[in-house]
Amino acid sequence: MFDQFALHERLLKAVAELKFVEPTPVQVAAIPPAIEGRDLRVTAQTGSGKTAAFVLPMLNRLIGDAVVRTDVRALILLPTRELAQQTLKEVERFSQFTFIKSAMITGGEDFKVQAAILRKVPDILIGTPGRMIEHLNAGTLILKDVELLILDEADRMLDMGFAEDVQRLVGECAKRQQTLLFSATSGGAALREMAASVLRDPLHLQLNRVSELNEGTRQQIITAESTEHKEKLVHWLLANETYKKAVIFTNTRVQADRLYGRLVAEGVKAFVLHGDKDQKDRKLAIDRVKEGGVKVLVATDVAARGLDIEGLDLVINFDMPRSGDEYVHRIGRTGRAGAEGLAISLICHNDWNLMSSVERYLKQRFERRVIKGLKGSYGGPKNLKASGKAAGTKKKKDDKKKDDKKKGVDKKAKPAGKPTAKRPKNAKRDEPASQIVSQDGLAPLRRKKPAAE
Repeated sequence: MFDQFALHERLLKAVAELKFVEPTPVQVAAIPPAIEGRDLRVTAQTGSGKTAAFVLPMLNRLIGDAVVRTDVRALILLPTRELAQQTLKEVERFSQFTFIKSAMITGGEDFKVQAAILRKVPDILIGTPGRMIEHLNAGTLILKDVELLILDEADRMLDMGFAEDVQRLVGECAKRQQTLLFSATSGGAALREMAASVLRDPLHLQLNRVSELNEGTRQQIITAESTEHKEKLVHWLLANETYKKAVIFTNTRVQADRLYGRLVAEGVKAFVLHGDKDQKDRKLAIDRVKEGGVKVLVATDVAARGLDIEGLDLVINFDMPRSGDEYVHRIGRTGRAGAEGLAISLICHNDWNLMSSVERYLKQRFERRVIKGLKGSYGGPKNLKASGKAAGTKKKKDDKKKDDKKKGVDKKAKPAGKPTAKRPKNAKRDEPASQIVSQDGLAPLRRKKPAAE
């Protein structure tokens, strides 16, 4: 029960109103030390309830009587506007019985309107690094008195190239008393360096090992021989699998638009979501899928973070993601909160090594699947390395020598060509080559001048 935590009664009232009964493992682990004021580095899978794990301690710190605000007190940085919107909604739900005010600043919205919002000085500011930096440069954002800094999906922010922006924003919050860093993956060396630079004597909570992520999701691969073959497989899966809602991931915007067009032409109700879509279209796409008016969303990795769609139980990787972390974030859209899900990756010859790398990262082997009537000519590499990657087809040196011998090739023989005159050691440097005697005693060949036309 949430009353086990030392939370303010107004927050417990909101929790009860929202019908939150049992806290999730990440909430049990993170809320008490966060309330105590410890810096935290938390690694927990997407959909584990980590938003509440930092929102409730944050609100507990800021709660109090209504006063005139002069500075932003808490800053939450996130990688995408979708995740920012979702987080703002959670903050507003949990703070409904308090005087705490929150606001969101992301790209894709009117800059002047946002500047007006900032002049009202919200207690909590939620946003993406890029737009925050723009307001910082314009002088419309002041962070010198921020008490609490939260970096959510920090690994994704680094993946998206926000490292410098995040470091600058962290530097602006020099007086902060507490920093919480959350990520869905370990993030590698870059995230370790960031954590070391922004956290002070942190408590590291590792809620899930990589191999335990998304245990409720079946993971399959289907081999395909071409893009066209993949499109046929997608159509078959959408027509024959049992699912409430599905998301199909591509690596490029061009492929997302192409696949979306093919599905619509075949009568599938779908929306497409990628970085070229403006905020209005992106919001419409997500809302329609959430409401159930549309069952299928075609998206690039911009949608891999921050999408919390109830009933999403099928993920199709049209293109294999480029890293194990990105794979985890994609399939994290399904199998959430203990529900079952299905993740299917379509594998061409150029996807195999990526897929093999992801298997090694997760320390598991995906289920191989064949769809009758749609089996292609490609079924995987003929030869595999110990790592599971495709073995090269380069010939060994001995085999190549044998081939050369059969063809009568003598590598030691010098290539045929015109004899060239060599200048003896005792020859004068300005002596013309035509007068130099070659080393074999024969005069060098002269090139005949063409006859006058």
